[in-house]
Amino acid sequence: MRESVRNLPLYQKAEEIYETLKIITDLFPEDNDYLQHLKINLLEDSMIIQAKISGAEAVRLYDIKMENAAIIRKAARDIMVSGNNLEMFGFTDSKYYKLIRSLIEELRILFVEWVAGFDPKHFIVDDWGLFNPPGISHDYIQSDDELDFLDEDEDDEF
Repeated sequence: MRESVRNLPLYQKAEEIYETLKIITDLFPEDNDYLQHLKINLLEDSMIIQAKISGAEAVRLYDIKMENAAIIRKAARDIMVSGNNLEMFGFTDSKYYKLIRSLIEELRILFVEWVAGFDPKHFIVDDWGLFNPPGISHDYIQSDDELDFLDEDEDDEF
């Protein structure tokens, strides 16, 4: 993985969420099948966030970056919601989950700034129409000069 990804505040926050989730979910009773299953899902979602940040940073294409961003958002929201029933399912230390909610909110703020930095000029039309830059429809006819960014070296951008 590129060192530049590891230095991103967004990625660092995602790592912090994983580490904090790991500590909290290690407190789940081992004989509680529901909580043990939830632990797997929570840790998986937190790892997905890290992987999709790396994936988005590895490409230039706006639609791929936005696709990764949508998956990050879903995983973060799933983590948020998953804490709602912890006490009901036998986790007596559910008060610690407030830490996760705070970290997810911090991630959300960093995420919004990160997504705002995506270059909407670096796109290939998404004919599904889901991840096109604003104002670009699924049937937009893209001109060759709009694809000139594909010929640039990635190092030229940094």
